[in-house]
Amino acid sequence: MNKSVLSVAVSLLILGAIPALPAPKPAGGEAEFKELIREYYEAWSTANPDKPAPMYAKDADLVFYDVAPLKYTGWDEYKVGVQKNLFDAMASGSLTPKDDLKVTRRGNIAWTSVTAHFSAKMKDGKAMEADIRHTAIWEKRGGKWLIVHEHVSAPLQ
Repeated sequence: MNKSVLSVAVSLLILGAIPALPAPKPAGGEAEFKELIREYYEAWSTANPDKPAPMYAKDADLVFYDVAPLKYTGWDEYKVGVQKNLFDAMASGSLTPKDDLKVTRRGNIAWTSVTAHFSAKMKDGKAMEADIRHTAIWEKRGGKWLIVHEHVSAPLQ
């Protein structure tokens, strides 16, 4: 291609007359996160915080919001709080994601949002049912996606 033809092609590309090729989709898209979300919900459904623990970054200053209480700082506080505030009162339970997962990724950071259904039988015999919202921010560290921030909430009823 001679210099003047190349110059015209570049000018047309810049002006939008020639459509640019679509950017390649980054690895770690919808399918990878669909599997991570499945593993996440399966792990939390055990009512044992040690099961989902490997999915979380362990930085002491990370913030995790849950239905109750308002906020946990760091995985250690989160683990103890969920055990005390929920699992100690549960006889059994399950957490099931709905089919509305949204994944957005920028390099080694991704965020997911999904709704889910929580169902539990409490030790006092009462049932607990709730639809929840779940947003997580993931960071790829050492080749593995880890949750570095999370927000779980339920609509007021």
